[in-house]
Amino acid sequence: MNPDSAAANPFTLRNERRDFPEWHLGRPAYVLWALDFDTAAVLPHMQAAQAQLADLLLDGYSRQPHITLSLCGFPSDSPIHADDFGPELIHAQVQAMRQLRLTAFELEIGGLDTFTSVPYIKVGEPGGQLAALRACLTGSAGQGGADHYVPHVTVGLYADAWPMAAVQARLRQCALPAPVSVRVSGMRLLSYAAAEIGGPLSSLARYAFEN
Repeated sequence: MNPDSAAANPFTLRNERRDFPEWHLGRPAYVLWALDFDTAAVLPHMQAAQAQLADLLLDGYSRQPHITLSLCGFPSDSPIHADDFGPELIHAQVQAMRQLRLTAFELEIGGLDTFTSVPYIKVGEPGGQLAALRACLTGSAGQGGADHYVPHVTVGLYADAWPMAAVQARLRQCALPAPVSVRVSGMRLLSYAAAEIGGPLSSLARYAFEN
């Protein structure tokens, strides 16, 4: 949730398809909160970007379109590591959300930009609701709410250290569908297999906003 700035890096970050045991330490699943919206509305944008940038991207990226809201970490009944979390974290986050009483809202999705490691579809937030959501999740968790959060939909992972200026020029040339407005009706608690880079997301739970 704290992506490095593409402007400060002359090359993209090379990703590789392998297990990362030094990161997951044998823990099977990583968990995060993401916004709940109609992903079908964004799929044409993602597919168009993936097709036009295919030669830059790591093969096999199968993660569904999503907008990450907050990272939880590795679930554990007895947290040991800094990125472990127990059930009390989710309980505190849900309690904070209930007090917020947020209603459904709209986001605008369209256009391309990049972090060092991934190209992404931009997400416009006219109402400021994401800041309130982030405060609930990171404030109750005590996990560094003062980061530089940029809402986005990841297109894929860069397969090599490509010159950033050339990549940004490619992004400006990409033809994507017109931006779309999507209704955010809640949040989903999602997980993915920690040993599989770019693997699919599984839904664990849903938190619905008020109508």
